[in-house]
Amino acid sequence: MPLLAFLSTNELLIVVVLALVVFGGSQIPKLARNLGRAQKELQRGLAEGAAEADKAAEADKKADDTA
Repeated sequence: MPLLAFLSTNELLIVVVLALVVFGGSQIPKLARNLGRAQKELQRGLAEGAAEADKAAEADKKADDTA
């Protein structure tokens, strides 16, 4: 939870109460589940992008070495 690390206990409590009022108690678990899935998908996409960038860099390096 590094994103919320800068919030004090009182501020975090206010955020939780506001979330309960806005979304309702039954919607909070669904929202948290969807946020978790979105975070995993983002991390997977970033990892794939980094892997593709590494492959492209290696291909460029091999092309430069042969030229």
